[in-house]
Amino acid sequence: MTLVLACVACSAQSAPSPSLQPDSLAIRRDIDYLASPALAGRLTGTPGNDSAAAYLGRRYAALGLTATSPSYLQRFTARPPAHNAPSPSLPTQNVFAVLPGSDPLLRGQYVVVGAHFDHLGASTEGALDPDSHDLRRGADDNASGTAAVLELTRLFAHAPARRSIIFANFSGEEEGLLGSQYFTEHSPVPIDSIDAMLNFDMVGRLTNDKLIVYGVATATELPALLDSANTLTKLRITAQGDGFGPSDHSSFYAKNIPVLHFFTDLHDDYHRATDTPDKINGAGEARVVALAERVVRDIANRPSRLTYVRSAAPPQMSASQGSDVYLGSIPDMAGGDTPGLRLTGVRAGSPADVGGLKAGDVIVEFGGKPVKDLYQYSEALYAHKPGDEVTVVVMRGGQRIRLEVTLGKRGA
Repeated sequence: MTLVLACVACSAQSAPSPSLQPDSLAIRRDIDYLASPALAGRLTGTPGNDSAAAYLGRRYAALGLTATSPSYLQRFTARPPAHNAPSPSLPTQNVFAVLPGSDPLLRGQYVVVGAHFDHLGASTEGALDPDSHDLRRGADDNASGTAAVLELTRLFAHAPARRSIIFANFSGEEEGLLGSQYFTEHSPVPIDSIDAMLNFDMVGRLTNDKLIVYGVATATELPALLDSANTLTKLRITAQGDGFGPSDHSSFYAKNIPVLHFFTDLHDDYHRATDTPDKINGAGEARVVALAERVVRDIANRPSRLTYVRSAAPPQMSASQGSDVYLGSIPDMAGGDTPGLRLTGVRAGSPADVGGLKAGDVIVEFGGKPVKDLYQYSEALYAHKPGDEVTVVVMRGGQRIRLEVTLGKRGA
């Protein structure tokens, strides 16, 4: 396998001061193209995904990153898990470029700035509107995160940091973090030279200034660093400590690398054909990028490396995960200090709705199993099958309420 590094010439003697601001129009242009019908939703292993990868390479070239060979691609074969069938083999590629640091003593250390660029396309696997015949184009998930990485590339190409930065785009995320796992197993640089990874997944729907940032407990210095970077942006940040989660930062944290994951929360268009570019908040995403630029720069310019904090390994999901059992709850991804899974809502007509669950409920028990977080909820849910009758215990208005719910089948 051949990995190709792309580099920008930079000088330790003349590092320009940061002066550019995030460009919301440039962000929107990238999202408009990546989520256009021409790319057909960028499903891993399809021509649309390949076209997206080629576009990213062209964007890196346009931003002034010159490749040492003709390609920016890290090719691999994605093999997503399949139930009761052999795993398919999907030829695909990650895309990345390296911006060398301005400090000769620190440029051998790296910060990874990444996002996945694949989505669902015409596939109904993982779709929440399986009866729709329209393409799922993934404007927020995750053309928005990909555009954020491209805009950060532009800002840092103008003013490199002391450490080197790898700008990375992963394929195969929707199939189970396959691209980022491949990247960490075949890193273009020694894996222990990566000081931090910052991930962007669904950052295009900023509402009421609310931003969720996961991973703040993965290094001792990150809480204070995030707070100081937010003095100008003034976003309402909900900080979560966990470095594991359902996006590409998890692959890096599993390799003992501090991580941060930026996320503007779930919405009703998630994994649906209605996740389209017209719903993107370009100005809001530019504010997220502005905050992230300061965080990346602070990490990349530190005299010393971040102090990694180890946590327990991620919970192992049951073998039935990915089955078609369906409740219809909408979790609050911001979480909170109270044990349990808080719901931001339930889908109309769903088993959760029929069973009496409501927005604001906190699920604390499911089918006789305690629920402290999203992981335990998923374990409890996927231990069942469609048609099962389960008892769901929720906290509502300070009271413990038992509800009887008959689980449905996804897509039915």
